[in-house]
Amino acid sequence: MAAQGHDALSKETKVSPTKSTGKQGLFGREKEISEETVPGWTIMRPLKMKRMTKGNGSSTVQENARSGKGSKGDLKAMESNGSGDGPDGIGEVEALQAVRSDEELLDDGQPRRYTHTPTASTDGFGTRTWVSVKEYKVYKRRWFGLIQLVLLNIVVSWDWLTFSANSTTSARFYGVSVSAINWLSTGFLFAFVAVSPLVILVLHKGGPKLSIMVAAGFILVGNWIRYAGTKAGPKYGAVMFGQILIGFAQPFVLAAPTRYSDLWFTNRGRVGATALMSLANPLGGALAQLINPEWAGDGDVDQIPNMVLYVSIIATVAALPSFFIPKEPPSPAAASSEVPKQPIIPSLKVLFSSPEFYMIMIPFTVYVGLFNSISTLINGMLAPYGFDETQAGIGGALLIVVGLVTAAVASPIIDRTKAQLLTIKICVPLIALCYLAFTFAPATRTLAAIYVILSVLGAASFNHASLSPEVTSTICWVGGQLLGGLFIVISDALRDGGINDGTADDGTKRPPGNYYRALIFQAVLAMVAFPLPMALGLFGRDKEIQLRRVEADKEAARRHAAGLTVQP
Repeated sequence: MAAQGHDALSKETKVSPTKSTGKQGLFGREKEISEETVPGWTIMRPLKMKRMTKGNGSSTVQENARSGKGSKGDLKAMESNGSGDGPDGIGEVEALQAVRSDEELLDDGQPRRYTHTPTASTDGFGTRTWVSVKEYKVYKRRWFGLIQLVLLNIVVSWDWLTFSANSTTSARFYGVSVSAINWLSTGFLFAFVAVSPLVILVLHKGGPKLSIMVAAGFILVGNWIRYAGTKAGPKYGAVMFGQILIGFAQPFVLAAPTRYSDLWFTNRGRVGATALMSLANPLGGALAQLINPEWAGDGDVDQIPNMVLYVSIIATVAALPSFFIPKEPPSPAAASSEVPKQPIIPSLKVLFSSPEFYMIMIPFTVYVGLFNSISTLINGMLAPYGFDETQAGIGGALLIVVGLVTAAVASPIIDRTKAQLLTIKICVPLIALCYLAFTFAPATRTLAAIYVILSVLGAASFNHASLSPEVTSTICWVGGQLLGGLFIVISDALRDGGINDGTADDGTKRPPGNYYRALIFQAVLAMVAFPLPMALGLFGRDKEIQLRRVEADKEAARRHAAGLTVQP
């Protein structure tokens, strides 16, 4: 009998698929059982079993055997000796450790455990099956990377608008025109466009951590070059060079949030996490609009070096921790985190063949471009009518802060209800109407009207689009930054001649240096762009706008309901 049992162990044992019991797996995670051939030579001959009799309940080993616990809690075997004197006629045996000599060699990285199925073999040993345990888990360390992306997005946007709200004072300090100061913002946006192809490659190959580290490097170097150019001279060329380096950093931190949340967060939290990281970018712009005019002494040119120094110190403190964030979670956060990412070229082919992509991309890029333009030129648009830099800065801050507050309230609701399409169709018409109304607002010389329109515009702008991971988001942001730079150049060319710092205000609706024609230009663009997203989901194409990650998690839930998986 023993010889027969030994012969049976020396042969390869074919394992049949076993239906999941629906119980929690070893790690409390999804369990899948797959067919596998286990060579008999890899199973060491078990130790001699000790038969346990009735009433011997004081044995710790017996208790472990009855409860299914091994000494290590992971590898265990429970077997029948055929005596029939245990519960339900099954003999109780001493728990043994099942040992495989090739565990490390055959392991594919998935957590595994042994289970034992009793059979009718004479020696009481049955077949052994591998049980694959998939662990879906979120980790507290994910907040470290999220906070770091929030900080980087704040400082990179703060750097972008360092000189915008106090463009007149900055022009006097550097000895250049206001248009040259506007070019600091324009050059930043064009730098974004130039480096974006590299961003897609870095995110696709190296993931969000590499993208974050590259951005931090550009921010550190660019800020201190700007300060060196400001302190020594001043030298406008050095300031422009530093500004371009910081512009190289922005696409790395703008495109990273969607990939980071896809990697570290579950479907229930991705939209909120992405919104928090992405919306931190305009928060930096709001801080620049509010704080920098105060640091610049409200027109005191001698305070410009201090303003640039303060911004550089803040950027340094925010960027340094970027090099210490974890690369990826030890296990996936959800089933959708394991959805295979297409290579770059096939992804581009799919995108550019989809009508829905253009319905989102075109209005997104137009409205981001207009937002960049109005944020940069807000002081020049209001100054000819007698408004000072502080008032213009408050207007620019309202444009952003109200949008951020609205997005903070709306994002969790959108996340739970998956109402992205409805949100787009509500917000886009509001954006177009606000640009139309703002065309006539400066001429009223009423701050209340200006502030209300800018607030509504910000609230609608920050909720009108939700972008998917790196390829789509990078393309859309590139388009927005490119159009933003072009709109700034065009708007500056459309400005009326004359001094535009408010000193030449003659009380008319069109004082010298006004941007009225530029305001008409942006209103026309906003009205032309809004019909496209209104057609999303129409003409029988509602399935084309479903989120793949949401569908992946729904599929995992359906499999769980069918008894095929165990949900975390």
